[in-house]
Amino acid sequence: MAMSAVDQGIVEVDQAFADIIDFCLGCRACEPVCPGLVPYGRALEGARAEISAQLPVRGKERRWQLGSALGSRFLLRTGTFLLSISQIVGATALAPKKYQRVTSGLRRLSGRPQASVGHSGGSGDAGTVGLLTGCIQDQWFRPVNEAAVRLLEMAGHRVDAPKAQTCCGALAAHDGKTEAAHSFADTNSKVFAGYERVVATAAGCSAHLSGYDHWADGGEQVAAAALDITVAIARAIEDGRLPKSQVSRGRIAIQDPCHLRHAQRVTEEPRLILAAAGYEVVETDPQGMCCGAAGIYTITQPEASEQLGNQKAEQVRLTGVDRVASANPGCEMQLRSYLDDNHEVAHPIEWYLRAIEEDVTG
Repeated sequence: MAMSAVDQGIVEVDQAFADIIDFCLGCRACEPVCPGLVPYGRALEGARAEISAQLPVRGKERRWQLGSALGSRFLLRTGTFLLSISQIVGATALAPKKYQRVTSGLRRLSGRPQASVGHSGGSGDAGTVGLLTGCIQDQWFRPVNEAAVRLLEMAGHRVDAPKAQTCCGALAAHDGKTEAAHSFADTNSKVFAGYERVVATAAGCSAHLSGYDHWADGGEQVAAAALDITVAIARAIEDGRLPKSQVSRGRIAIQDPCHLRHAQRVTEEPRLILAAAGYEVVETDPQGMCCGAAGIYTITQPEASEQLGNQKAEQVRLTGVDRVASANPGCEMQLRSYLDDNHEVAHPIEWYLRAIEEDVTG
């Protein structure tokens, strides 16, 4: 309603309008149930872009410079190094309070940033796929990318992770930084041109890639080729190119990232992967309520994010299960922030790779 009012000139783009739009999670849960098939996610990005253009000084004290930070390998690696050192020496508690939840959810690193995953040695019998390594994903969730390369190779793919790629642009787009989002999409559309499949290991990234026809000239090809890693691995399991474990490994709780469940309508594939690993999948929230991570929502709306994070963690605790699967780094960080150390949170493909490797080694 507020966006329509602004579009019709009834309401101005002011701080009150910005506050209303900022409070929206952008989880896109409204899209699957909308009888008019309104692309609300894209409309929300447009509204935030208009806010950014008309209120350029709004919220300087809490807004990230997404265009420079996420598009710079140097800044990402430097930030990774500093954060990992702070983990080692126990200095994360010194960070501003609104950032402490974010840092507490990060995976622990050795303190030394590494280069991006490069070209693999897969046979290519099942074709070559381009791997979007991501920005945050590449630095802080590297084991997910490594698991993806390993499994895709096992399934007969050659995997290319071009070094010229950059951030997908999702966070910039969600925050109204359209210039940065277009720049990222333009770069990646050129880098991944010609690939039959472009796979991303973060649900937010794969969802954004599928919308590249909106963000870049020539982005239609990447949009059509975009695939979440859970879909790629589930297909390989169904086709018999990857094995199914015959070992029963007990129960595992599953959390659906909004940009997988609502934006891409992907729900069965992560469950198929976990079942193939020998797990009994336990539902935590059949309706797919947002965990409250929502990009930078933990920083821009900390109170609402905390409420949702606690609710999501309680849903997991009620299952009595200490193993949790989530296919998006932001969701994983949010879950880890609100669950105790007895809970292990990992990507479905990490649980699956661990299982089939255990089957081989005994």
